[in-house]
Amino acid sequence: MKFSSLRKLLDEKAAFFNRPEFIENDPIATPHRFTKKQDLEIAGFFSAVMAWGRRTTIIRKAEELMQLMDDAPYAFVTGHQEKDRKRFFHFRHRTFQPADVIYFLEFLQYHYRLHDSLETAFTRWMNKDDRTVENALNGFKAYFFSLPHEKRTEKHISSPAEGSACKRLNMFLRWMVRKDECGVDFGIWKNIKPAQLVCPLDIHVSRTARLLGIIRRKQTDWQAALELTEFLRKLDCRDPVKYDFALFGLGIENKVNKLFT
Repeated sequence: MKFSSLRKLLDEKAAFFNRPEFIENDPIATPHRFTKKQDLEIAGFFSAVMAWGRRTTIIRKAEELMQLMDDAPYAFVTGHQEKDRKRFFHFRHRTFQPADVIYFLEFLQYHYRLHDSLETAFTRWMNKDDRTVENALNGFKAYFFSLPHEKRTEKHISSPAEGSACKRLNMFLRWMVRKDECGVDFGIWKNIKPAQLVCPLDIHVSRTARLLGIIRRKQTDWQAALELTEFLRKLDCRDPVKYDFALFGLGIENKVNKLFT
């Protein structure tokens, strides 16, 4: 496909999927129920971390988790005591087990007692002129697991240093950083530029990107995520990750093959 045709396709699909109607059936639906910044951050963080499997299940489990926090995540995180964590002993989502939830709550309480926003957990590791959020993601994982924890919980937070594409964290950062007039992403963080974001890369997006000839790397890893993002910068250097809507949308439509037949 010619570059001009590809640009036209991705622009059209980005505009089609980046709209309020997209929210209801996406994990971003749960944080959209809140207005307080810290509630958005916490609901968004848990929703993104649990974002694997069917989207309907992800949303249902995220809603269940918010109800266990009395539907006031920031107040619960900052004010709960150890005895209050017993209510999470039966919460499970795939491999996300009670011990993982409890450690996440412990870390978030520790962080929010020192900082007003979860943004600093990422930006403190970045330089303003960093091309991407790679340093932020590596620093965040080290910081997140700086408290005593079970080794098994580490699998729920990935990092570029491990070669991971970091799909879920990159999706969370997209939610927090991107801001436009479409009403899907929140844009409540101001110290990371949209241009520094890396496109969330999962199996569906990577398959679509390969069929379109955007990426050539066979592994779905950090280098593939960078390859994809570098191409998207050619389309919009200030906001390359808006095309996540297009690639994800084409993937769920499952119509990419028809473009070449």
